[in-house]
Amino acid sequence: GQPAGRYLSGGDGSALEFDFPERSRGVMVVSSRYLGTNGTASGAWLSAASLAPAVLTVENVSALCCGAGGFLVAIRSGPAGLAPLRLRLLDQHQLVEERGEFRVRVMASEEPGHPGLGHFSENPLLYALLPLIFVNKCAFGCKVELEALRELARQPQPVLLGIVGQFIAMPLYGYLLSLAFALPPALALGLVVTCSSPGGGGGYLYSLLLGGAPFVVALSSTALGPAAGLMPLSSALYGRLLSAHPSLHVPFAKIVGTLLFIAVPISAGLLVKWKLPRVARLLLLLIKPFSFALILGGLLLAYHMGAVILAEVEPPVVLAGLTVPLVGLGLGYLLAACLRLPGPHCRTVSIEVGVQNSLLALAVLQLSFRRRQADYASQAPFVVALSSTAEMLVLVLAHLLYKKLQPSA
Repeated sequence: GQPAGRYLSGGDGSALEFDFPERSRGVMVVSSRYLGTNGTASGAWLSAASLAPAVLTVENVSALCCGAGGFLVAIRSGPAGLAPLRLRLLDQHQLVEERGEFRVRVMASEEPGHPGLGHFSENPLLYALLPLIFVNKCAFGCKVELEALRELARQPQPVLLGIVGQFIAMPLYGYLLSLAFALPPALALGLVVTCSSPGGGGGYLYSLLLGGAPFVVALSSTALGPAAGLMPLSSALYGRLLSAHPSLHVPFAKIVGTLLFIAVPISAGLLVKWKLPRVARLLLLLIKPFSFALILGGLLLAYHMGAVILAEVEPPVVLAGLTVPLVGLGLGYLLAACLRLPGPHCRTVSIEVGVQNSLLALAVLQLSFRRRQADYASQAPFVVALSSTAEMLVLVLAHLLYKKLQPSA
């Protein structure tokens, strides 16, 4: 039979105290080995409470999906301090186990004197690019056809392939890469989180320039919905396998904000197309020059912002980061081709799986670790961002050159 007690554990099972950034929301994984009288954990439930609510509060508890033994505890931190937790495992309202030795240490978010990422929001290039991004996404809204949206609703294979590729295949690939290169846990988690981050900002730009399907904007937007649920689960699962970090903060607000930053200007573009067709035609003329400006500006910004991190980048991370976009592109195209989707659909799915949202991954890592360790783990998102931009630029230039030479061939 199963021994009584000691069913609950946090993170990799060896730690009793976990670090968490101040004034943040996130999730904590609590594993459970308890099996009820029927041989399953279906009737078990976890009650979690903070004994220092001014420092940390527990917002809700949910069971892990797919029969995994454990729970996700949503927490919100206040100012820096130490918060003991009281965990109670219940089965049919009967107490099975109570644990009071787990603690969450809420850490101050700033570490003075460390030249990390705290000052990047003050970069003037970032503020120069923001209005350009907004106008460009508005122009993409002018390009969206309602018939294309109806087609995507009738035939959702691209959406399903994007979810499978982005949230199952790519995180698994990142995990296997981390094992192959024997990456330290922090670097490995950085790579896996990057592979799990959907909706790369340049994806729909590349799809347009490479002749992708017209529903690319809707496809990128729909990927951010499942991200709110699947990205935390993927990060928690692989974080546990890698023994990298017991408490992973997932910025739900940033995911929603990213979705809104895509949806609002695109909706504005649809409105402009309907009410002001002349303005819409002008915006359509700006898509390609604005797209190239944004790609080059983003490359310059990423290098400038990550100069401190990239100066200490590990060679295995460079090799791994170079392969992530290429494998994602090839995998997405192969999945779409197996379903005999048209060429533009294959290219769009390929780009959706192959272009990662490195900024979202960067935010997760910066909010999950203390500054120095966060910068160390952030090597992967920066390398993947630079690799993806460079590789996609080569593909775009090759495609444009091919189109130019094709009529005379």
